[in-house]
Amino acid sequence: MTADVASPDLADRVVSAFPGRRVGPLETLAGGHSGLTYVVRVEERKYVVKAVPQAERPVGRNDMLRQARVLQALAGTAVPVPEVVAVDERQPAWFAMEFVSGEAVEPVLDEHDLDPGLARARMLEAARVLRRLHDVDVSSLPLDAPPPREATAELEQWSRTMRAVPAELRPGGEDLLHRLARAVPDDLPPVLVHGDFRLGNILCRERAPEAAAVVDWEIWSVGDPRADFGWFLLFADHRNFPALGREFPGLPAETELLDAYLAGAVPLPDLDWFRALTRMKMAAIMGHNLRRHREGRIHDPDQERLPPTIEAMIRTAHDILGT
Repeated sequence: MTADVASPDLADRVVSAFPGRRVGPLETLAGGHSGLTYVVRVEERKYVVKAVPQAERPVGRNDMLRQARVLQALAGTAVPVPEVVAVDERQPAWFAMEFVSGEAVEPVLDEHDLDPGLARARMLEAARVLRRLHDVDVSSLPLDAPPPREATAELEQWSRTMRAVPAELRPGGEDLLHRLARAVPDDLPPVLVHGDFRLGNILCRERAPEAAAVVDWEIWSVGDPRADFGWFLLFADHRNFPALGREFPGLPAETELLDAYLAGAVPLPDLDWFRALTRMKMAAIMGHNLRRHREGRIHDPDQERLPPTIEAMIRTAHDILGT
């Protein structure tokens, strides 16, 4: 079985979850980045099925039950998420959620014909949605979440990832790690953190700014809101992605996005440290992918476009931290 073809067992289990209803075949859904992702028609309704791949352990991005749990917990809150309609805990586990129609476009990285005014409105709306997520009382959610991730733990994890990248692929990276370690800020009260919050993971109403659903919850956690917000800011400026990004006029400046997120609330202290941390994380991720390509563990020549962005991430992180 390839990743593009649903196993007969999975297909049978999906059919059994909708007794008495006409269930169509499982068709691969383009764009899924975790586990196996399919779309299925159940009579007149469409659903997305996410399943643990055969022979894979249900951990990390393959932990489908964890993804279903956060979506169920957020149902009825001010955060738009797809409705979970079926969960099968038998391994390999899977769940089904409503198919939400919409556009998920990353303005500075994707090829698209999005109107600049609409892209701007969506970015500002996304900042407000992120604030609504962080305003949810995480202690009231039935998540069985691990303890909150402190800034120190976040830095330690990503420092290990960065140091696994050959030094020549991350110029200035070691000094950046030392600078971040010397200035770790106090933690803010923990919130539910999406982990990869950006327009590319938000389905917006077609040709409209409203968010229909926040998707791709594979790496959610409970932690510092500044980690989420700093990551979101990174995707608002094409200059953060040399050789990868495209210039796109009219997107909000970071200060505008911060104003939309805060909506008059108290400013976020030590945000610059998290902006620098975010750049280190992106450099570590890209360096890891480039290393795997050059070592022959994956074959993806497109990874050779990454060095200018890795260097820019590290350089601008240093600039943010100042002298």
